[in-house]
Amino acid sequence: MKMTIKPFMSVFVCGLLLLASCTNEVLPNQEQLSQSSKGAAEEKQMASGKVIYESNCAGCHNSNVAGAPTPGDKADWTERMAQGVNAMTKKSIEGFEGKKGVMPPKGGNSVLTDEELLNAVSYMVKISQ
Repeated sequence: MKMTIKPFMSVFVCGLLLLASCTNEVLPNQEQLSQSSKGAAEEKQMASGKVIYESNCAGCHNSNVAGAPTPGDKADWTERMAQGVNAMTKKSIEGFEGKKGVMPPKGGNSVLTDEELLNAVSYMVKISQ
């Protein structure tokens, strides 16, 4: 009798494990996973951009020094946003002199990376829309 119980028990336990793993939850498809990943990446970029902005850019941009556009002021940002984030980031990296003011290269902080500047510009654009 012991010999027949062991094979039966292992089949029974395997069956229970299989049933326990069943769920009526619908698994996300590839598009949903991609959107979730994209959302997480954007959140990370915005969080990084906010830190860079607050520690490096806010001094000029919050007080409109040298014509720096104030984040959140749609009138300040409408024309700039039409250029696109990449063009604005390039100007932030290289520096820019325009009708409304001056942007020194990397905002005067040469240790900022291009990615950090991209994140800061993206953050300012996001809160200015």
